[in-house]
Amino acid sequence: MSGADVLKVESLVVETAGEATVPILNSIAFSISAGETVCLVGESGSGKSVTALAVMGLLPKDALAARSGRILLGGEDLLAASPGRMRDLRASEIAMIFQEPMTALNPVLTVGRQIQEVLETHTTIPYRKHRQRVLDMLEQVHLPDPARIFHSYPHQMSGGQRQRIMIAMALILEPKLLIADEPTTALDVTTQKQILRLISELQQKQGTSVLFITHDMGVVADIADRVCVMHRGHIVETGKTQDVLRHPQRDYTRQLLTAVPSLIPRPVRPEDSKQIVLETTEMSKVYGSRSLFGGDPPVAAAKDVSLSLKRGRTLGIVGESGSGKSTVARCVTRLIDPTSGGIRVRGQEISDLSRRALRPYRKRIQIVFQDPYRSLNPRVTVGESIAEGPINFGTPRRQALDEARKLLELVGLPADAIGRYPHQFSGGQRQRIAIARAIAMEPDVLVADEAVSALDVSVQAQVLALLHELQQRLGVAILFITHDLRVAAQICDDVAVMQKGRIVEYGPAETVLRHPSEVYTRELIEAAPGRNWDFANFRPFTPEAPAAPPQG
Repeated sequence: MSGADVLKVESLVVETAGEATVPILNSIAFSISAGETVCLVGESGSGKSVTALAVMGLLPKDALAARSGRILLGGEDLLAASPGRMRDLRASEIAMIFQEPMTALNPVLTVGRQIQEVLETHTTIPYRKHRQRVLDMLEQVHLPDPARIFHSYPHQMSGGQRQRIMIAMALILEPKLLIADEPTTALDVTTQKQILRLISELQQKQGTSVLFITHDMGVVADIADRVCVMHRGHIVETGKTQDVLRHPQRDYTRQLLTAVPSLIPRPVRPEDSKQIVLETTEMSKVYGSRSLFGGDPPVAAAKDVSLSLKRGRTLGIVGESGSGKSTVARCVTRLIDPTSGGIRVRGQEISDLSRRALRPYRKRIQIVFQDPYRSLNPRVTVGESIAEGPINFGTPRRQALDEARKLLELVGLPADAIGRYPHQFSGGQRQRIAIARAIAMEPDVLVADEAVSALDVSVQAQVLALLHELQQRLGVAILFITHDLRVAAQICDDVAVMQKGRIVEYGPAETVLRHPSEVYTRELIEAAPGRNWDFANFRPFTPEAPAAPPQG
């Protein structure tokens, strides 16, 4: 073991507990030097997070067990350490940032109290000095008004702020090793860029080594010194980042790279239909209102939004978290009522219809949510979920279930999966089921609200291809909500950019994404991870030649 190695994993084998064991990690080996960033990259289920949990000593004892190998932290074998010793090492020598901070933070304790617990458990710093130490750390992670944040609860902060709290908690004792498990997956591109920059800044300041787990090759290109590619519990390729991106040796690595969507918009498609199936006119949604008894000031989540979508076309709405994208999606589907303005589906005004009058139009516009596991009933088979809508609108049960089988095949799943439950499918498969449930109603408009943001790149590519195929076959119009400009470039014909509830730029995807006119749009594009890489061709982008000056 080199003296410069902070972490060295040797021939680590992790298997399921019990008599009939199944290997999860197969003799994996890698190392991290002082101050180095190593990325573990691979699809969901490849073993990345299990590796992180094994290093932290957090493997669920009744489910997984490390059978052989060594995990050396500064020369000490963590697999041989007692539970008490591991508790001492966590936070002081090794710390972890989890993917979802809302589930990692205690909702009933203030932020300051939770960070103070780290100091109480692992240091002898006098209690009277804890508050100032925490405030200093909150300032280091660039949180506004640290004194207010100290007394706030997790639900009172945005996703990006909660992730900064997790970083502050992990790094307050300046550990030698930081493990970051998909810490930016659910964040928009500008917040993601801020978090990555913050980790790098604190890494430089504290000399921390970083094990960064991700499925985003753009993030790998931007932050990694070295990369380890994982597939089905094996590390199939490892090397310096530039070498792996330019000269991938394994087919699996090449598949991961070519699955990364390009920022270059897809070729312009001719319009097959002039029929406008969805249109909004100066639509607004305001939350909260002042009254004689006080109350919260009104907040305009969407303001004067005017859009139109033609049959067989895809309109993307992009922007940061809080820009109003999902509010627009929920208004046009009438899951929430707009405050003012118009919404027309195939020319029929639906913005002011009562629930009874709206019912016939529900089938015209369907929605696919970001998390299919939360939108599918876990106690109902997927066949029943798909057939529920048609049955509610008068289709005989047997016929609806027959159609559900056909729809499962249409979205690339076997017809006999009709009797299974949502937990028996992967994330990508569940999203296909959610799409099948939506198109079972034969809608004119399909609203996809961040429908691929939680999927790894290869599954994401499959779902995008499926949406394109269904659009070509069924002629459905798609309103695609996303914070990922790469995805927008590959699926959208037109793009609307939202900021603080307003549309600031709107036009063909080719124009908006290649020649943006607004500063905010340019900032979004520049924040996209790996924007300077042409992953499909294993090379950096060649700068475009400047346009020729106009003649005369």
